[in-house]
Amino acid sequence: MAGRPVLLKCENLQRGGSFKIRGALNAIASLPPEAAGRGVVTHSSGNFAQGLALAARARGVPAYIVMPDNAPVVKQQAVRDYGGRIHLCAPTLEARASAAEAIRVETGAALVHPNNQPEVIAGQGTVALEILEDAPEVRTIVAPVGGGGLVSGIALAARGLDPGVAVYAAEPAGADDAWRSRRAGRRLDNESLDTIADGLLPNLGNWTWPVVRDVVTDVLRVDDAAITEALRLLVERTKLVVEPSGAVSLAAILSEAFLAVPGDDPVAIVLSGGNIDPARLGALLT
Repeated sequence: MAGRPVLLKCENLQRGGSFKIRGALNAIASLPPEAAGRGVVTHSSGNFAQGLALAARARGVPAYIVMPDNAPVVKQQAVRDYGGRIHLCAPTLEARASAAEAIRVETGAALVHPNNQPEVIAGQGTVALEILEDAPEVRTIVAPVGGGGLVSGIALAARGLDPGVAVYAAEPAGADDAWRSRRAGRRLDNESLDTIADGLLPNLGNWTWPVVRDVVTDVLRVDDAAITEALRLLVERTKLVVEPSGAVSLAAILSEAFLAVPGDDPVAIVLSGGNIDPARLGALLT
């Protein structure tokens, strides 16, 4: 269907249900003992919240997690199960950042940003290291982009190992700040948000935008209908449970824009997460 061999990097099967634990582990491991002892704080709608809670538990330090009050219940419960201390806030990026800062000041916890932080970006880059170690024939990698931590880490790692590897970012049309920023030549925030890929709502940050601008090959934009069809294909053909944000990579390589890219070399797509309520998955596929 894609016109070339396709390999799936199944981060939906990762601990915590997504790639986020990679960056969380690296960020916490980078803290000196005294700082780590005061704990870590972040704001996240779900996947990074789970990753940081798991990583903090592995090091034996507190994890304070700010989540919007409309975050999926299944994700909230997972964070609690992993030992995270949840603080709910209004469902806006401003409210999340403000609440996290207040906790940082009160507790002395180290702020760990879900995507726009060098240690987090570097941790996410291990996805590319594993892809190229397991499948050195891969010449193209496609990964979702929201805040940009994952695709930035992948692009830096992959292009650092082999400048000939192309790295594409896959983005929902209803949260397309990366696509518009690339074409404008400057960082633009989302003016509105309307997509089923709720994990890809954050804007690019000051660390991730330059990588998306200068290192990522291009940004591929897909609509929700294409994402839903990709979800259906994954369930029917691979028997994998993937959340909409994780299916964006598959939707991208089946898009007209990618099918027009010359070549038939193997492509690796990152299925970035699988944290979706079964009832919601069923409703999307009905």
